[in-house]
Amino acid sequence: MTKLSVNINKVATLRNARGGDNPNIVQVAKDCERFGAHGITVHPRPDERHITKRDVYDLKGIVTTEFNIEGYPDERFMKIIEEIRPTQATLVPDPPNVLTSNAGWNTIKNEEFLTKTIGQLKNWGVRTSIFIEPEKAMMDGALKCGTDRVELYTEMYASAFPDNREMAIADYKAASDHAHELGLGINAGHDLDLDNLSYLIETLPYIAEVSIGHALFCDAIYMGLENTIQSYLRELG
Repeated sequence: MTKLSVNINKVATLRNARGGDNPNIVQVAKDCERFGAHGITVHPRPDERHITKRDVYDLKGIVTTEFNIEGYPDERFMKIIEEIRPTQATLVPDPPNVLTSNAGWNTIKNEEFLTKTIGQLKNWGVRTSIFIEPEKAMMDGALKCGTDRVELYTEMYASAFPDNREMAIADYKAASDHAHELGLGINAGHDLDLDNLSYLIETLPYIAEVSIGHALFCDAIYMGLENTIQSYLRELG
């Protein structure tokens, strides 16, 4: 079964809108796990517009499933990973001012940088994943960089899905098959929801984990958090 890692960034966004500690990030993470989530994902951006550095340290030792920390591997991020030692570090090529992750790594152009960074993460005993677009050449580059997994950037799939699901999935199917043949683990994330998730998993059976936040918490407004997490788990089979 594909694992569900709940990205709790949006909970922090809501908290930060008023200050204080409501909703409480640690309690939400505990509840997500209690309701069946297989992991917790956070993305501590430098401007701390949602998850803060303090949140990440508060979650250390609290998360009993898999702890996945996303981010651009600058000095600040790497220091967090060194001290927290999460289950997984997912590297994204985001500059500091972007609204959300909106592109994958060029693993060929950034081979030297990624290889050095991934090597350090492995020395710390942290599983590595890199955010990547569905291109075979990028998968080949990812293998050379030494990453354990790739995370398929699924925004293009989600955008095209309502009009033509077969066309939307085609590049992802080819890239996923290729990555599996190379021995890479495969994650997926971005704009996945209750409408498009099951088809993705059915067509790409090698996906080990999906990271979902925005759509999940939008659904939770109407359905409640426990019911929403259970609904996503059912879509994962």
